[in-house]
Amino acid sequence: MITLAFGVAIIIIRMKSSKDPATFKKIWIPPLGMLTGGLMFVVPMFRVSPPNILEAIGLGLVFSIVLIWTTKYDIRGDDIYIVRTKSFPYILMGLLVIRLIIKCFLADTIDFGELAGMFWILGVAMIWPWRIAMHFQLKSKLREKSSVLN
Repeated sequence: MITLAFGVAIIIIRMKSSKDPATFKKIWIPPLGMLTGGLMFVVPMFRVSPPNILEAIGLGLVFSIVLIWTTKYDIRGDDIYIVRTKSFPYILMGLLVIRLIIKCFLADTIDFGELAGMFWILGVAMIWPWRIAMHFQLKSKLREKSSVLN
């Protein structure tokens, strides 16, 4: 229940943030803040086996494709905004539910610490490609905007 509450809170925050112009700072602060979670791997119980690392990265990359596919930018006046799509909150909630189902399924077969490490890796593998794509999309829109002005 707590995970779902956090998921809903994140969706609300993401929807509100689309009302403000997009910036590189807004793109990069969340994934950079997420990196501190990597310190969990200092503790042996959180270490993940190589096959599970690959599985987490693979699933994260699949999830990132969905996020990249649904993120678009729009030039409005002098600013660039992320286009708010009706499907975005449903996609985020769907990804959250899929992660919860996978976690419940794997909880009996993988130790708690390793599972936590796997889901951190999955999150990083999902967020970083999405944010890299957002960076290049914003850069492209900025070039498009400057070519229109010239």
